[in-house]
Amino acid sequence: MQKNAYLVFGLLALVWGLTFLFNKTSSTLISPEQVVVVRVVIGFIPVFAVAMIRRKLRWAHLRHIHHFAVMSLLAASVYYISFARGIALLPTSVAGMLSGAIPMFSFVAAAIFLRSEPINRRSIGGLLFGFAGVMLIAQPWNTSVSVNDLAGIGYIAFGSACVGLSFVYARRFLSPLGISSLALCTYQLGLASIMMLTFTDMTNADAIFNDWKIATGLIVGLGLFGTGIAFICYYHVVEKLGAVKAASVTYIPPVIGLITGILILGETVTVLHVVAMTIILSGVFIMQSGRTPANPTDTRAHNRPEPA
Repeated sequence: MQKNAYLVFGLLALVWGLTFLFNKTSSTLISPEQVVVVRVVIGFIPVFAVAMIRRKLRWAHLRHIHHFAVMSLLAASVYYISFARGIALLPTSVAGMLSGAIPMFSFVAAAIFLRSEPINRRSIGGLLFGFAGVMLIAQPWNTSVSVNDLAGIGYIAFGSACVGLSFVYARRFLSPLGISSLALCTYQLGLASIMMLTFTDMTNADAIFNDWKIATGLIVGLGLFGTGIAFICYYHVVEKLGAVKAASVTYIPPVIGLITGILILGETVTVLHVVAMTIILSGVFIMQSGRTPANPTDTRAHNRPEPA
């Protein structure tokens, strides 16, 4: 059973790593917001089906719908839109590398809003070290960096901050409710689907079918596998290996994003970019090793480190 869990772990890392590629190619035909509509709607279907089969959904849960709505914004709608816009402006490889900083934003949010979050020299040192890697990519001192690049980095940073806040919100308001993660994920994606369908202009969204490869990548790669099945896989890994080991999956997608950007999209990556990614992931590792989670085997795992 544990061997199977590691296979699922590998699948999860792969599909999350490929989300940068599918986001990028889809944005060449339709808007980032339309990409997110397809992503959350298609992703909702398998999650809802599994939640129904396992009988995890309860009418009584509706009394907490305001919390589910906040999570759908922080961990789905706004997060996905920010990343989709950032990926549309940046090379896939750069966006993937920047996503490795998500745990840093989670740590900052937890340190500010959760008194139980441990803070020590090691965790602070890792945070600063990782932040230095982000600065190497952003290079705000370099006048040759384009406005689009800075905007793309800003979108990725904002999306990462939303994810960080979602972890804190979930731990503070949802964990005490004892609702299964599968049910929470269903409500989150369901409400995100409703909100995105309501407020997104879908004019010319059918342009995605001008290229069947890109359409397949969006619907099957990003929506079905990268969102819906990825959620299910993550909770399976958490259940079998524990939340701490499952959280380490966040180290792999940035590398996959880098590789796919180079090999598939033909993007140019400098040595400085690779060094920066190494610094970011090393900083996250140092930071995480300096933390002592209150309950490292918590199978609810609301602090899901999804990269994109």
